[in-house]
Amino acid sequence: MTATSASSPASVDLRPDGDWMEATLGGDWYLSGRRPSWPDVTRGSTLDGKPVRVRAGKVGHWDTSLVLFVAAIAADCSARKAECDLSALPGQMRSLVAQLQATETPPKAPAREDSMLVVVGNATNVAWLSFTAILHFVGECALGTARALKRPRRFRWRDCLDQMQECGAMSLPIASLIAFLIGLTFAYQAAMTLREFGADIWVADLVGVLMVREMGPMMVAVILAGRTGAAFAATLGNMNTNEEIDALDVLGIPPVDFLVLPRMLALFLMLPLLVIYADGVGMLGGMLVSRTVLQIPPTAYWIETESIVDMTDVWSGVIKAAVFGLLIGLSGCMRGLQSDRSAEGVGKAATSAVVTAIVLIIVTDAVFAVLFHLFGI
Repeated sequence: MTATSASSPASVDLRPDGDWMEATLGGDWYLSGRRPSWPDVTRGSTLDGKPVRVRAGKVGHWDTSLVLFVAAIAADCSARKAECDLSALPGQMRSLVAQLQATETPPKAPAREDSMLVVVGNATNVAWLSFTAILHFVGECALGTARALKRPRRFRWRDCLDQMQECGAMSLPIASLIAFLIGLTFAYQAAMTLREFGADIWVADLVGVLMVREMGPMMVAVILAGRTGAAFAATLGNMNTNEEIDALDVLGIPPVDFLVLPRMLALFLMLPLLVIYADGVGMLGGMLVSRTVLQIPPTAYWIETESIVDMTDVWSGVIKAAVFGLLIGLSGCMRGLQSDRSAEGVGKAATSAVVTAIVLIIVTDAVFAVLFHLFGI
């Protein structure tokens, strides 16, 4: 509604009425026109906690501006802990004021900062719960493995073969690219330093040992943690959202036996093969740099690699890869089964699976480094 030339200005008459303060409204109230504000009306008046009674006097046309003004009176009375009587207003106006007050959110109390002991205690509790959840899931997988060994015919071999193709053959392109670039980068960085000492041929030693013992298993595991581990978590999380996991429980089929063990076995078998393949591709990257930058013939490069890399180094990388495969499958399947039953929960489960897998891979690699040093491997 728009103001016209015949409109009377909006007005408020605030007068004491015994123990009350009476505010009488009048005139036409428009958002586009001039109108008083409650702080201007109360300026110079001493309310002193007195209750306010609002009346609609000679109010003509009105719109949202009058509702906002009455709501401001009610809010001021609430802040002063004084009563505000709106019973004399028209029912439609009271209803609109009530709706406006219902939509207003009260200010949040400032968050209290916890002490250092509380923060450490909460973090420790969360870490302990996560650790016990991992142990519980590992125990379920161990029991499932025992059942599979007892009755191998009931194992989902077809599902395992499908997962082997998915996490093995389908991962070759990205594994080839990463391994080749890592070998190339290591060789190029080493060439800049070793050629100053006339030890160009040692580039083959550096690339061979690093790829076979450390970078091959580590990088392939990280790649599959982001590719396959997240896929496992998303698949099982989606099944959990659709209540397919509950259906398996109702049918008496352990979800670990039906869904988890085939995926873990597939990663356990395929990750060592991928690591051996990535080791060879990484050495090819180092050979390319040696041939183009250091002018080392490929024959000399391979002879030097064979002289420094033995089967102990190869088996150390294969053992790491097998353990990393179990950790990736464990993390992906566990987070998928623990996910919330929503689209957001599935996304968080996939992210958590990747983070959990990478953390476990790095910690386990450090443990392997200590053990290999103690046993002289």
